[in-house]
Order: sequence, then structure tokens, then C-alpha cells
Amino acid sequence: MPAIFSYLLRRLAILIVSIVIAAAVLFLLLRLLPGDPANALVSVGADPEQIEAARRQVGSDLPLSEQFVRFVSSLARFDLGNSFVSHAPVLPEIGKRLAVTVPLTLMSFLLAITIALPLGIVAAVKADRWYGSMISVVSQLGIAVPVFWIGILLVTVFAVNLRFFPSGGFPSRGWQRPEAAFEALVLPVVTIAIVMSASLIRYVRSAAQDVLGSDYLRTARALGASFSEALIRHGIRNGAVPVISILGIELASTLLGAVVVERVFSLPGLGSMLLLGIEQRDYPNVQGVLFISTLLVLLVGFAADLAQRIIDPRLRGRAAGSDR
Repeated sequence: MPAIFSYLLRRLAILIVSIVIAAAVLFLLLRLLPGDPANALVSVGADPEQIEAARRQVGSDLPLSEQFVRFVSSLARFDLGNSFVSHAPVLPEIGKRLAVTVPLTLMSFLLAITIALPLGIVAAVKADRWYGSMISVVSQLGIAVPVFWIGILLVTVFAVNLRFFPSGGFPSRGWQRPEAAFEALVLPVVTIAIVMSASLIRYVRSAAQDVLGSDYLRTARALGASFSEALIRHGIRNGAVPVISILGIELASTLLGAVVVERVFSLPGLGSMLLLGIEQRDYPNVQGVLFISTLLVLLVGFAADLAQRIIDPRLRGRAAGSDR
């Protein structure tokens, strides 16, 4: 237990350093873009005095080092500033958008796992059967299909033709109407899950094939265990370790890639907020969305790393050995 605790402290330290570096890179990249943030506050043909007043208002007249100090100190206070356009605080607005993006991502992730795990195992165990090969072929095709095309296809079939689900939008009262909220997310969730499960099937199949050819599985069978018993008791844990790292990457990429699906289905999530902020040159909104998205990605990686250590005793032993 002390070894795990020390590893957790080291991993937390790495997480904090990563967040600081990500904030610095985000700050510099946005400042390297052409144009001045103050342009969002002035109209076309503004005189120099108005432009200078706008620059003082947004702080772009200050030296870059002083702007960075202000930026970091604001992040330390959990203050992402106010929108240049609406003048509303950015953080509460991001919280409202996360109420759409996070459920969309998590439900898609869970549905994709539910689809990919059994199909990936079947594709590995029954690789010599036609349906095992068919699963592999279909998963390859699923990776090649753009996510927006699947979304448009689902809208055409299930919203326009069959009228089972709404074609887009989200209830104005949000999750205060859970039935309507879930109904609005059905097609977006299925869209993301189809693309994600197609990718996950390949990784699950590869991990399952490694397990099937392992010495420990053959030893368990030689000691009298049935194939299913040996696979459940010894194969799943060992095969889960590489899959968990892939799951963390897929979850993070889905969170970042939700912008396309939110655009197709007109969902008021982080993606639409980011695109609107870019169109309006609203730096606080763009900066806030990118920072929160990066933070969520780093937290997902942190959680995946800890899950690997918990599942695989070999990694715990390696961590303990490094402390000696």
C-alpha cells in the first residue's frame, strides 16, 4: 500500500506539471494567432483611441509576461474571465455546456464498450469462422466511414423517415426534462458509439488473440480448467491492461471530437461554444473551452493509468521496485 501511495503522489505531481505546461502552451498559441483580442470589442472603422481603450480593457496592451501572470493567477482562482461578446462569466457557461457534452461522451463510451468487447472477443476466438472474419471486416469499414456521414444517415432514417427521434437540438430546460434530454441524445450517442466501437473491436481482438496464444492460458488448460474458465480467470485481467490504455485514449479523443457530432445535431455543448467563440473572436470563451477540454483529457489519462496499476499486479510490483 505505501508503494501505491507513493506512486499516486508522483502521478499527481506529473498531472499538476502537465496542467501548468498545457496552460502555458495554450496561452502562447492563442497569442501567436494573427489579430488582437480587442478587435472583438470594436466595430469596423474604429479610431485609434477606441482601439487603445479596447486593448486596455482586455489587457492586450500589457507585456506578454504580465498577461501570462494574470492568466495563471486567474486559473488558480478558477476564474476563466468574462466573454467579450456576452460579458457573462465563462466558467458557468462551460458548466452548462458540459451538462450536454459529458453525458454525450460517457453514454457513447459505455455503448461502444458494450458493443466492442463481445464482438472483439468473438472475432478473436472464432477467427476461423465466417462470422469472426465478418466482424473484423465490418470494423475496418466502420473506421473508414466519417462520423458526420453516419450522423446524417441516422437522422435521415430514424428522424426524417421513421420519426422515431428528433433530428437535432436539446430541450431548453435541459436535464429538468430527462426523457426529452435522453431522447435528444439517442442519435448522437449511437453515431459516436458506432465509430468508436469499430476502432475498439480491433484492439479487443488483438488483445484477445495475445491471450489465446499465451503460455499461462495453455498451462491453465493443462491443469484441467475448461477454455471458458481459463479465459475468465486468467485471460480477461491480462488482456484488459492494454485495452484500458486504449479506452483512455478513445474516451479523450471522443471528448475532443464531439464538436463534429454536436454540430451535426445542433447540440449546445462545448463544441458549439468553441466554434462560436472562434467565429466571434471571443478569446475568453475559446481559451476557457480549450483549457477545460485539455484538463479533462489529462484527468482521463490519469484515471486510465491508475486503473492499469490496480488491475495488473505486475505494474504494482514494478512501482514498488522503483521505490527501493
